[in-house]
Amino acid sequence: MAEQGTGVDGSLTISRLQILATAILFSTGGAVIKAIDLSSWQVAAFRSGVAALAILLMLPSARRRWDLGTLAVGIAYAGALICYVLANKLTTAASTIFLYSTSPLYVLLLGPWLLKEPLRRRDLVFMVVVGVGFLMVMLGAEPAGVTAPKPFEGNLLAALGGFFFALVVIGLRWTSGRDAGHRAGPTAAVAAGNLIALAICLPLALPVIESRPVDWVLIGYLGVFQIGLAYALLASGLKRIPALEASLLILIEPVLNPVWAWWLHGERPSRLSLVGGVLILATIAARAVLEARYRTQTSRPVGQ
Repeated sequence: MAEQGTGVDGSLTISRLQILATAILFSTGGAVIKAIDLSSWQVAAFRSGVAALAILLMLPSARRRWDLGTLAVGIAYAGALICYVLANKLTTAASTIFLYSTSPLYVLLLGPWLLKEPLRRRDLVFMVVVGVGFLMVMLGAEPAGVTAPKPFEGNLLAALGGFFFALVVIGLRWTSGRDAGHRAGPTAAVAAGNLIALAICLPLALPVIESRPVDWVLIGYLGVFQIGLAYALLASGLKRIPALEASLLILIEPVLNPVWAWWLHGERPSRLSLVGGVLILATIAARAVLEARYRTQTSRPVGQ
């Protein structure tokens, strides 16, 4: 029995490390995108092209059960991918990731309409606090700089990207309620989204007139590691880790994201943006813990 327990603990440790590695790989996106001299459309197109190939090769589940649900979620994910690159080229990595982190706010707003999920009183409190954080990030736009030449426009694109990511979450929830033999899996939607992003961006990316060898190395890193390997690790880690623990570990991504941009590019977001970002992340973490406790209490048999 002791050996069996040790094996389970070892598997959980490996899964936690996989989720942590996923968050670290995701977090490098903003800083690496800023280091590439290619245009926004070129980075978005080639990053997604490489990522689609990597995901299809690494994850057999991404090649199965493509249907209209897969394409619908893929379209939303393509929007999130494209806006992420465009926003990072215009505003700070911190503002981009903080505004993407407000996607749960849109999920709650759209839930009653698209998923028939009623709003609860505690949801309204969450929405107000995250909304305050959102406004702080938007209003705390930094002066234009080398790595953030148009902060306000970049913030708008990041906010739009957060909305697209909320549609991805809603789409995956909707498809998960369908028959298991016909639903679109998340890895298939990720592969489809990258292919759709490639198709949208490629006409705007060509021709490539000037580039450096390091640009293509970084594009390869973004596609193979920052997206492809990250999703492969995430898919493996989620098999054993509870949803609450995984969601809290993933929050390391928005914490590290501005750190990489500061370290590699000297990028310093405004104090108001940082305070707003901390407010958003702390609220999301607190809600995840409270929701888990609420589900545990409501699932207990009467008398326990």
